Amino acid sequence: MIEMNAILLFTCACLAADAAPRQTVVVVVGAEGTPEYGKQFREWAGRWKAAAERGNAEYIPIGLDDAGDAADRDLLKQRLTQQAGVAASEPLWLVLIGHGTFDGKSARFNLRGPDVAPAEIAEWLKESERPVAVVNCASCSSPFLAELSGPGRVVVTATKSGFEHNFARFGDSLSSALLDPRADLDKDDQVSLLEAYLMASAGVREFYEKEGRLATEHSLLDDNGDRMGTPADWFQGVRAVKTGKDGAALDGLRAAQLCLVRSRQEQDLPPVTRARRDQLEQELAQVRKRKTELPEDEYLTLLEPLLVELSRLYEEPPATDSKPARTR
Repeated sequence: MIEMNAILLFTCACLAADAAPRQTVVVVVGAEGTPEYGKQFREWAGRWKAAAERGNAEYIPIGLDDAGDAADRDLLKQRLTQQAGVAASEPLWLVLIGHGTFDGKSARFNLRGPDVAPAEIAEWLKESERPVAVVNCASCSSPFLAELSGPGRVVVTATKSGFEHNFARFGDSLSSALLDPRADLDKDDQVSLLEAYLMASAGVREFYEKEGRLATEHSLLDDNGDRMGTPADWFQGVRAVKTGKDGAALDGLRAAQLCLVRSRQEQDLPPVTRARRDQLEQELAQVRKRKTELPEDEYLTLLEPLLVELSRLYEEPPATDSKPARTR
């Protein structure tokens, strides 16, 4: 009887772990154009799959199987509306790998069958309450940033303009950075979306310099909802150091909080604790931005309670209902 009870308890614990909220990664591979591009796109998607598996995330591919009766656009709509209805604190990642087009007014991501416009994706995601990261690795992808930017969103594009229409290599460098320890700029044993973005942008820049070619793609990141985006060369380490136009807020903080493959310490944090930590870090950033305009005593008064609460969060015992931590 004792042995049977132990087995039941172990089984229940495993089921509870499996039912724990997980990040979701939807990877869409678009129309390849040529077999050469198709091979590259599948390789990039494979790296995202490997990272999702390492991070214990749900991986949903679109565009890799043989085209069936349903168009890839319809499958994407179905998946996104389904995921948008999931009440979860864990992020939803949407990764677009392929080619894009821009006619001077509107941009599209090329799919097998009907293409998809950013306004359509925005509509399918509008009911989502979970954090969302959209990564468009295609040419002509910049207009997606303006359409999809918003609170709780991180949007990364391979280009800074819809008119950058040449084949984009950004997706290659970005997918490689996901599991590359060299991308861990702040040495916290995990690679954030911000760090992957910065390493990928550096890799693209290095490619064009080595080839002696004029760069035809310049990536952007937006995570503060202002629809503007920040280029990678505005960062020093993981901090944006240049001043935006008309004093516009810079991006990077929220993207730094999203990690597909989390460190052991990060995995040990309960979701509610992680969410509160992220909120406190954003409040800290807002206070630090005002340092030069506030008297020192007032600045420290605003800073202290946030730092104290942050330190207490990390002193909480680790979650007991999570799966064993994976090592990198």
